[in-house]
Amino acid sequence: MASALWRGNWQTRARIVTGLILFTYAFFHFINIGMGLISDDLMDGMEEIMRGIVRNPVGSGILYTALILHAGLALAKVAGRRTLRMPISEALQVVLGLIIPLQLIAHLVQTRYAHELFDVNDEMSYLIILMWPSSAIWKQSGLMLVVWIHGCIGLHFWLRLHPLWRKLSPYLIGAAVLVPAFGLAGVLTEGRRMYDIFIDNDLRPEYMEYFNWPSRETFQALFAATEQGTMVFWSLLGLTAAVYLGRKLLARRRSVRISYVHGPRITSEKGMTLLEMSQANGVPHTALCGGKGRCTTCRVVVEEGIDLLEPPSEAEARSLRAVKAAPNTRLACQIRPTNPATVFRVFRPDGQRNRAHKSQGQERQLAILFLDMRGFTARTTGQLPYDVVFLLNRFFDAIVPSIVQAGGTVDKYLGDGLLAVFETTNTPSSARAALKAAAEVGRALEEFNQTLDTEGDPNVRIGIGVHLGNLVLGEIGSAGHAPRTIIGDTVNAASRLEGQTKELGVELLVSEAVLNEAGIDVTSLELKSFELRGVSEPLHALPVKRAVELDDLPNSVSGETTAPR
Repeated sequence: MASALWRGNWQTRARIVTGLILFTYAFFHFINIGMGLISDDLMDGMEEIMRGIVRNPVGSGILYTALILHAGLALAKVAGRRTLRMPISEALQVVLGLIIPLQLIAHLVQTRYAHELFDVNDEMSYLIILMWPSSAIWKQSGLMLVVWIHGCIGLHFWLRLHPLWRKLSPYLIGAAVLVPAFGLAGVLTEGRRMYDIFIDNDLRPEYMEYFNWPSRETFQALFAATEQGTMVFWSLLGLTAAVYLGRKLLARRRSVRISYVHGPRITSEKGMTLLEMSQANGVPHTALCGGKGRCTTCRVVVEEGIDLLEPPSEAEARSLRAVKAAPNTRLACQIRPTNPATVFRVFRPDGQRNRAHKSQGQERQLAILFLDMRGFTARTTGQLPYDVVFLLNRFFDAIVPSIVQAGGTVDKYLGDGLLAVFETTNTPSSARAALKAAAEVGRALEEFNQTLDTEGDPNVRIGIGVHLGNLVLGEIGSAGHAPRTIIGDTVNAASRLEGQTKELGVELLVSEAVLNEAGIDVTSLELKSFELRGVSEPLHALPVKRAVELDDLPNSVSGETTAPR
């Protein structure tokens, strides 16, 4: 998966690297400003360290090269687009990216430019009091938010393919909110402190001398430099728009027809990628990486016209090899059809007819519960079909709510048994949910058997296997008839554990992996080792005579006897 993050052409990789450099600088810059909330000495000390890094020739070269290259590649990408239709998140990132220079130019002129040309001591305190309490302070605070949101969106686009990102995203969202809030709090705190100093007629001259406060002429020169920089940016933006419109007008003279299997037939401009054609014509087309050739979710099977396409680039070929794609499979974000073609979209984001997003599959480490009713065949021999179905439904009505209330989902019913998965936010909570469900199922079974006793029917006995490990989740089956399910060695192991409960005469077997993740101290428990068919290594599990006895397990955290829930 790590290699998937670096797929794409050199422009894509350059945008990633330069974006990471700028995002890292922004992060530490915001933390530096936020230190003003705690202590101005801390703020000054951290600023001194950062200046030592970014204001030496090497640091400056890296930072400003990243800034210019990142902005240049972004404008080039906009100019090279064939359509401005794009997902809202991508459009927001582009718009925010274009807003940044309008405020950043003034910031750079009043800091680095003023320092280098006019020897202004552009410490953080100087910059804040320079803007305080005018509207400029709010504009620069807005710049902080724009830069941060733009960077977070880019980071999300890059890392959302990685399973660890999905696991950590709830915590990272909190951090993403905290960082700019911390920085803005530092601005307000330092602004009030410096304002109190500057309204003091005795202290103000000393600080103005310390900062080498610019004269009226110097300020005019700085404002002129800001206007010139802004004009350069507007000129570049105008050139970008002119290139885009020029390409659009030229492209109107040429068009190509694309037919989608189980989809519409469109006529679109030559020179656009197939993904851009889909987006421009409102054709649903999955592209998790935003059309950068890294995730392969936009891939299509070219049923007609494959021989008329340009050969795949090395970046596209590398991505296709990673998924062992067939020879007539291409990435929609990389091919630019110039001749009629018929294509089949492998993934569909709308969940209709073909594959939906969930069919792409994901791997997670979760707990599962395998349950089977004992002696069902012998019990129902000679009964009418109605009676058999009635018994099963009563049984499931009695025990399934315990699984659902504990946070589980019945993945599938297996005649007189079932397979449940506990898809919680993380592995420990999944293990705890499975243990809670097993105990509650045992309790629900006792109540169900009491009801059977009053009716004169024999009790129902069950076997349960609870295990934890890597699972593959996804829609599996023919297109349009593919339920979401789980597969993997963990399912087989849980099934084999359940089978062992019959030989041991117990109601439940819980694997050591589940107990460890749930925080249960296993040192005092009598685990047994099992050689299970189809499982490569011996599996250690705890036999439990009755499932409700899980309530008596020792908790490793408190050292007390508590229920694992």
